[in-house]
Amino acid sequence: MNSPEGTASNTGMMLVISAPSGTGKSTLIRRLTAEFKAFAFSVSCTTRAPRPGEVDGREYHFLTREEFEERRENAFFAEWAEVHGNLYGTPRQATLDLLGAGRDVIFDIDVQGARQLKASMGQGCYVFIFPPSREVLERRLTGRGTDSAEVVARRLAAARGEIMDSHWFDHWIVNDDLQLAYDQLRAVYVAEKTRPEYQQAWREGLGRQWGGR
Repeated sequence: MNSPEGTASNTGMMLVISAPSGTGKSTLIRRLTAEFKAFAFSVSCTTRAPRPGEVDGREYHFLTREEFEERRENAFFAEWAEVHGNLYGTPRQATLDLLGAGRDVIFDIDVQGARQLKASMGQGCYVFIFPPSREVLERRLTGRGTDSAEVVARRLAAARGEIMDSHWFDHWIVNDDLQLAYDQLRAVYVAEKTRPEYQQAWREGLGRQWGGR
């Protein structure tokens, strides 16, 4: 099943998902975008150098720092952040173009970026994914075997800050059971798509058939 589909006659929605590192957010997003083909990812801009195999315009739009800062000053970005000395940003107009074409745009983004998106775009559905507990998150991060104890400690500290700032999100999902968490995320998306603002074609039909707005 891959409905609801975006069409040129309907308006796309922004689905913004945030979670602490190690919570399983990427797995949930992969499952959702595999099932629902209406989703598109906006291609972000960054000042970091391309990695082997990355193509400009596919993974990222690669900019110099001067180019990025100039665009930032001209309100080019819907949100931006500096991470490990590199700048990252979401192009505002490209996102609006996708929405206008009926595509649903999904964002895998941190809490800071999500807050900027909500302020600058004034729309969207915002979902926060929680780990079951601090202990479980620590086990997941340690179990990766890719991070030092210092890095794990930093990620846990960051997780605490994100969780304490999660109160303004529209939906909370606890990823204790992956299937249940996916069912809940899927339900959020399907329910949000029934909102009148995303049903432009149906609204126009109501006007023609019933004399409505």
